[in-house]
Amino acid sequence: RLRSAPVTVRFVTKTTKESKRDLLERLTGLGFDIAEHEIFTSLTAARNLLEQQQVRPLLLVDDKALPDFTGIGTDNPNAVVVGLAPEHFHYEMMNRAFR
Repeated sequence: RLRSAPVTVRFVTKTTKESKRDLLERLTGLGFDIAEHEIFTSLTAARNLLEQQQVRPLLLVDDKALPDFTGIGTDNPNAVVVGLAPEHFHYEMMNRAFR
């Protein structure tokens, strides 16, 4: 019914563990009729903020989430993005983030 109604449809999630493309594949595999532009994740929000603020992040996110940050400069970071990525939470990386 929503598809035939005069409303914009969005699928919103707080996941930070996978890219929008991976999420799309998973949802379509479950039978959802969905387009990538209809998905809004916390990574989408983070990317939008990074672009608005024109900062260069240190990305503490799962490797599967990195495609959502393609094209974002990360040299000489002056911001930190934190997602669910236990493999990246170790002394060396935390030191980099705090610096």
